[in-house]
Amino acid sequence: MSATMPEKGKMAQLVDWIDARFPMTRFMKEHASEYYAPKNFNFWYYFGSLALVVLVLQIVTGIFLTMNYKPSAADAFASVEYIMRDVEWGWLIRYMHSTGASAFFIVVYLHMFRGLMYGSYKNPRELVWIFGMLIYLCLMAEAFFGYLLPWGNMSYWGAQVIVSLFGAIPGIGESLVEWIRGDYYISDITLNRFFALHVIALPLALVFLVIAHIFALHEVGSNNPDGIEIKKLKGPDGHPVDGIPFHPYYTVKDLVGFIVFAMVFALVLFFAPEMGGYFLEHANFDPANPLQTPEHIAPVWYFTPFYAILRAVPNKLMGVALMGAAVVLFVFLPWLDRSKVKSIRYRGWLFRSFLGAFAVSFIALGYLGLMPATPTYTLAARFFGVIYFAFFLLMPWYTRIDQTKPVPERVTYHAH
Repeated sequence: MSATMPEKGKMAQLVDWIDARFPMTRFMKEHASEYYAPKNFNFWYYFGSLALVVLVLQIVTGIFLTMNYKPSAADAFASVEYIMRDVEWGWLIRYMHSTGASAFFIVVYLHMFRGLMYGSYKNPRELVWIFGMLIYLCLMAEAFFGYLLPWGNMSYWGAQVIVSLFGAIPGIGESLVEWIRGDYYISDITLNRFFALHVIALPLALVFLVIAHIFALHEVGSNNPDGIEIKKLKGPDGHPVDGIPFHPYYTVKDLVGFIVFAMVFALVLFFAPEMGGYFLEHANFDPANPLQTPEHIAPVWYFTPFYAILRAVPNKLMGVALMGAAVVLFVFLPWLDRSKVKSIRYRGWLFRSFLGAFAVSFIALGYLGLMPATPTYTLAARFFGVIYFAFFLLMPWYTRIDQTKPVPERVTYHAH
């Protein structure tokens, strides 16, 4: 009597049906269960997955907010108040979105700092880094356009100041400012076009860039705290001997990071959603008033390091140029860094000193950007601005002469 194969279950049949028409199982294997990541990931590797979580959070909460928001100068502020006061759970959705904006920049800044520490921008991950920087630029634009939408007084005047900076560009400045605003001043037309860009254009670009970032990463493989390419040493099964499948090992680990993040996020959300005026400025609880300038105009905290650089320069055009350079210089890190090693673990005191000084200068500039432009604060901003730019401009020199340590052939890993 011939043996018969057991009939497949309904779920397996459904999976087979989908696989015959769409590479679902192959996609899951390539990017999860059979994607081998280094086994020595540490705390710093939580923030990439957390950034993806916050992106989803922002998209979902943004969709619900648009259901009751009215993008017009006459109704925008009132519609936000309506969401906060009358829409069921509207206050929660609005605070999740506003807190999520700051959370997004926190995890992205930490994710970028990890890349600086472990040389995640170096060969063969230059394109991964460039996609990441494009995500960052897109995120900054997304945050800026969303900043105007509540139509509060700080939103109005903050947008007025930032948009007017483009007027410093010789020749086309004034025409460019008028084109961005769509009018001779910040008006209903400006609000409508910022709403369209914030809700449709930039989220689509962000999602595309995130997918490209992940695909490029999985093509070359993830970096690790040792900066060693695990693909170079494979076992008899063809898999890296120092790698483990991303799923289930790192999906479980990322779940722990997500739970901790969710707890901190909930504490801020329910007990301090304004965060003392850093996440939601107090002046933004008043409607936009073209005749009443807030006492002290400053952008949201995640833009303040670059705003401090702008204010530190007396010449407006030079200030705008340096502010733009402060962001764009990150893109060139793969070619500025001449070190033979990737990770800070095996670099010398010179690189560590410059990186530490850069981190301190970034935080200091962020604080100074929130303060009034007094002579003392301006002088301090110039001092820390020089340190900020020295990290990039002197990198070809100090990374070339820095004394490095021998890099091990395999990753250093201690099981716990």
